[in-house]
Amino acid sequence: GLGCCGVVPPARTVAALASAAPAAGVKQCAVRHRGDSYSGRSGPSREVRRRSLPEQADIMPRMGGRGPEPGSCQRWLHRNRSGVGFSLLALAYLLYLSCGALLFSSLELPYEDSLRRELRQLKSQFVLDNPCLAPDTLERFLARVLEANNYGVSVLNNSSGKWNWDFTSSLFFAATVLTTTGYGHTVPLSDGGKAFCIIYSVIGIPFTLLFFTSVVQRVMALVTRRPIHYIHTRWGYRKQSVALVHAVLLGLLLVLCFFVIPAAIFTQLERDWSFLESIYFCFISLSTIGLGDYVPGEVQHQRLRKLYKLGITIYLMIGLTAVLVVLETFCELNKLKELKRIFYLKKDKPEDEIKILDHDQLSFPSVVDSVPFGREQHKLSEPFVSGLKAHPFTEDPSNR
Repeated sequence: GLGCCGVVPPARTVAALASAAPAAGVKQCAVRHRGDSYSGRSGPSREVRRRSLPEQADIMPRMGGRGPEPGSCQRWLHRNRSGVGFSLLALAYLLYLSCGALLFSSLELPYEDSLRRELRQLKSQFVLDNPCLAPDTLERFLARVLEANNYGVSVLNNSSGKWNWDFTSSLFFAATVLTTTGYGHTVPLSDGGKAFCIIYSVIGIPFTLLFFTSVVQRVMALVTRRPIHYIHTRWGYRKQSVALVHAVLLGLLLVLCFFVIPAAIFTQLERDWSFLESIYFCFISLSTIGLGDYVPGEVQHQRLRKLYKLGITIYLMIGLTAVLVVLETFCELNKLKELKRIFYLKKDKPEDEIKILDHDQLSFPSVVDSVPFGREQHKLSEPFVSGLKAHPFTEDPSNR
């Protein structure tokens, strides 16, 4: 008011006004915010009122309030989320294993019982038809025949010209050993062969894993990453959606080229195999289960048996590579990655990184450094026109 009338107030008056203004503001603030400490009533201070909700949740219980504090059970579950998830995963796996055992037992036990009764009747009828043959002699003969059959050697007349250890059959055996398929229809007979199989497998199985890993990495770049990146950049579809559709199409192509079509071929080449049995053999082989109940190339008078065995070996190697590529494609989906994080342990940071991080936090304790410097802020700090060079600011009058 004094300034508006043209009267210059003395210095003492100015100092009094300056000291009275903050006091008046504080008094008005105290009246406006009831329960404030300045007004003389109990309650949280203005400093607490201006805090964010998470900060108030931490401060209110210490000041006697009822903040939204989670229970001890929730805190324990959040802290041990990985262990709880792994326990549930192990329990689900044991339950799945037990259910599989019950179903297999209910399906196969009646068939096994009927087969045992049929064999007993055949044996009894054979002993009655041949009274001169002693039952003990027959038992020893059958035991020896079955033992030789387990080693891939048969006494039947139709298998006299079939050898298990020629070059192509040995190559097929080596491929089943190194890929851990192991049909079990052909096994080493001599002690030297068994010892060499151990040494050969110890060196060859890691070598095979390294080889397949290198092959799958190169194939993934060609059939998975490049098509997804091309469709994403060409047509602008979301990369996650493109990856999901691509994985499904790749899986269908795998089923068609390495299960359906080979099964139809095996049905024609193997006289005793149905289409279901051929599909069963393809799945058991490419999943490296290798039960050995169905092995191709073991029928009587097989045409071009050596070439057939070589072709099956090539099919197993290429098919196993294709299966690994499809599995790796599905594993790279974001949904599966999020699912794996539930059960996997969190990777601890190396000690050097922790020390460097602590050193940085101690060296730069300012508020500005604690705020993440995002990409948008980095763009804002750059010159607006990328083609022009930023002119440095000086105290030259022209810059002013």
